[in-house]
Amino acid sequence: MLDPDPPFRRVRRRDGYLPLEDLGLIGDGTTAALVGLDGSIPWLCLPSFDSDPLLCGLLDHARGGHFTLTVEDLQEARQRYVPDTAVLVTELRSSTGLVEITDALAVRAGADLSDDAGASREELVRSARVLDGSVRMRAELLPRGGGQAEMRASGLEVQASRRPDLRLHLRSNLPMTGLRTIHDLQQGDHLDLVLSWGRIHRHHRFDPPAMLRGTAEAWRRWMRSFRYSGPESPLVRRAAITLKLCDDWVNGSLVAAPTSSLPAPIGGVRNWDYRYTWIRDAAYTVFALRRIGFDGEADAFLGWVLDAFEQSRHPRIMYGLRGEPVPEEIRDAELEGYRRSAPVRWGNGAADQRQHDVYGEVLDCADQWQRSGGEIQPALWSGLAELAEAAASAWRQPDQGIWEVRSTGRVFTYSAGMCQVALDRAAAMGERLGLPGQVTTWRATADKLRQLILDQSWNEDTQSLSEHLDGSGGLDASLLALPLRHVVPADHPRMVATTAAVAERLSAGDGLLYRYLHDRSPDGLPGDEGGFLLCSFWLVDNLVLQGRVEQAEELYASLCARASPLGLLPEQIDPATGAFMGNFPQAFSHIGVIASGVTLARASQA
Repeated sequence: MLDPDPPFRRVRRRDGYLPLEDLGLIGDGTTAALVGLDGSIPWLCLPSFDSDPLLCGLLDHARGGHFTLTVEDLQEARQRYVPDTAVLVTELRSSTGLVEITDALAVRAGADLSDDAGASREELVRSARVLDGSVRMRAELLPRGGGQAEMRASGLEVQASRRPDLRLHLRSNLPMTGLRTIHDLQQGDHLDLVLSWGRIHRHHRFDPPAMLRGTAEAWRRWMRSFRYSGPESPLVRRAAITLKLCDDWVNGSLVAAPTSSLPAPIGGVRNWDYRYTWIRDAAYTVFALRRIGFDGEADAFLGWVLDAFEQSRHPRIMYGLRGEPVPEEIRDAELEGYRRSAPVRWGNGAADQRQHDVYGEVLDCADQWQRSGGEIQPALWSGLAELAEAAASAWRQPDQGIWEVRSTGRVFTYSAGMCQVALDRAAAMGERLGLPGQVTTWRATADKLRQLILDQSWNEDTQSLSEHLDGSGGLDASLLALPLRHVVPADHPRMVATTAAVAERLSAGDGLLYRYLHDRSPDGLPGDEGGFLLCSFWLVDNLVLQGRVEQAEELYASLCARASPLGLLPEQIDPATGAFMGNFPQAFSHIGVIASGVTLARASQA
């Protein structure tokens, strides 16, 4: 649970790894780092989110590399964010003293984070201050594969063995003897470290406190646009910042998560690289950000989606951060994986899957773009009209579905529903703007497909809609998204029955939901999963739309209580232990916090 003033607790490790709950996120709109409760940084990709990691002790604690700033004889620790910022404070208590470490990926002084432009200084700031007693502090920078350092007047020139392309420079206010240094510090002493890459700042003024102040001020200015009056407001504020930390500020894209290959479950093989942009995230992200005051980010993301579509001329389910194809999926045999959960993967093999929901995602983004003041140029409309025509027949064909199954394709109800979205949004734009195309046919086909979903996917035996359009197969939590995309009414009797069926039969306990049951809906991979948080937030929204507001409020509160003390959420939760699973932090889970909060707030005002 988010706690602005958390108690100290002992640092836990299992198999040599911190729990995901004990990691904080910092970022600068270009990349992100994870900071551990023990003062370590086990994850940092440079120079961008999707680059090869400089530090990936998260995926191999012995060989992956880290940047650690910690005390000897660590007894207990706690973490918190400076309010309304992405500046992270970690307090470490040893048997002899107490030290406070402030971490940030610095942004330029005076930067406007709402502007669609880069603000990164390409510098990681770590500032430690002894609050009480005396401590022996260890500062150690160990890139993956090792590294060498050469002394310079201003600090260390660092050569990372696996990343000769990076120009790394480490500066400190205290003498450094190499990549590992021990300092004995007393109350009031401080140790400041700045790791730079890209443009080298070694000749610039060394003032880490000013860099931290400027970074915090930039975040607070950005948060002045925040508009929300509803339940769990502190967590919604934090969710907005977390989404911004997953945002590529220059390109306008959004990573699904800033990490790769975190397993769900531990010991399983469902380990995927999420450092790319899924088109399906677009509409949900735009919905969430626009409704809490961040129109600029919403418009940038919509523009990015349409630009990526125009460049590729063929809709992909995911893209690289600059709109390029996602790299082929490869396995990294050198890393053991988080808690020995191999394989570690880079790239994503689902990028070339057939997923018919992409037609609806692109056209829904175009519709939102136009309604928010964007212009649909003739060339863009020509491509969008082609998508609508393709969607008119694609819903009959098998695909891999929203969950990207790695088994034989099927005709998924959700995919058919998103083809209905494509036709509906194309018809709406054509009607609204008088654009050329088969507008009347699109409208008629969209209406027909809506009814077809309600009729054909209905299973009398289970008294619910089914994952497959012919009414066969198991139950699928993605059905809860159909009312949210305005495919079917939430209060339609068959949708009400489906909501109840999902809540009961896909329950993982205590408000958590499985996406589907693997024995009924095989996906081509071994093992089971945890509760998928976004599905539970979809359930909240359906309950509200069906008038069961009190039940929705209780569920929403229970889901928000699962956040870490820093207010961060993963992709999945282990139903047995409550532990975090899957890539972390997951943008979709934080979108759920915002979107469901907005839905509840509107219901209370009605």
